[in-house]
Amino acid sequence: MPKSRIRKKADYTPPPSKQTTAIKLNSRAWVAPVMLAMFLIGLAWIVVFYVTDGSLPIDSLGNWNIVVGFGFIAAGFGVSTQWK
Repeated sequence: MPKSRIRKKADYTPPPSKQTTAIKLNSRAWVAPVMLAMFLIGLAWIVVFYVTDGSLPIDSLGNWNIVVGFGFIAAGFGVSTQWK
């Protein structure tokens, strides 16, 4: 009876390495200045409201001026999510 041929197993060859691609960090130039401006406007709005005993920036808003100031600060955080 003839012997069957013995198949030689191929040596282990690791899978080909993935090509690394350069990640472009194209940060939008407008994001940082707008973010900082929103933070500072909000802070200044609240500080002016407290320093002037509520007569400025807008007298008719009353205590809602605090909400407006925090709204600017929240908008600054919203803009900061666009930063890459």
